[in-house]
Amino acid sequence: MALILVRHAKPLIEAGLCYGALDVAADPEANAAAAVALAQSLAAGSRVYFSPLARCAQFASALQALRPELHCTSEVGIREMDFGAWEGQRWDAIDPAELRAWTDDFAHYRCGGSGESTSLFTWRVYQTLQTIGHSAAPDSHAVWITHAGVMRATVWLHQQGFLTQPYRRSSQAYDPAHWGALSAADWPQDALGFGQRLQLEWTGSL
Repeated sequence: MALILVRHAKPLIEAGLCYGALDVAADPEANAAAAVALAQSLAAGSRVYFSPLARCAQFASALQALRPELHCTSEVGIREMDFGAWEGQRWDAIDPAELRAWTDDFAHYRCGGSGESTSLFTWRVYQTLQTIGHSAAPDSHAVWITHAGVMRATVWLHQQGFLTQPYRRSSQAYDPAHWGALSAADWPQDALGFGQRLQLEWTGSL
């Protein structure tokens, strides 16, 4: 089966702001255009999951209006990473020492003091893959309307074999405390543009 990752449309927010868990709306025109493009590309029977944050929920609502036969479900596990006290701040205004502390201990440092660590965030994404994979029908497509951070985490999991290789799926290395491979250098740097999509091979049942 395939896992199709779709990024939300451009949000109505000033460029350069940290807005992980911050709930901001998407630009209506950009959202409508992105929904049309996705509606035209999805196969019949695709199951759509969307982050409950407004910028993704609006995308799913517009898609559902165009393709009412699609099954669309809100999924809290694919919301964006929580950056704690950094939320709503300009990235260039965050204390450089805090950003260095994050990159130096990329797996375990909790962003903004009360936010998520990268390993806990990635573990959340993996657990969501487990849940959805167990309920998926063979030869079906799962579509995630989600965020750049979730996409990066999923691409990292795919690169490490967690989506396709049985020996990785059955290992005990899923405890976030043991995810030492999560480093700033290994983390996927490129993010899809707003409204763009990426398809990954996925065995489904994890």
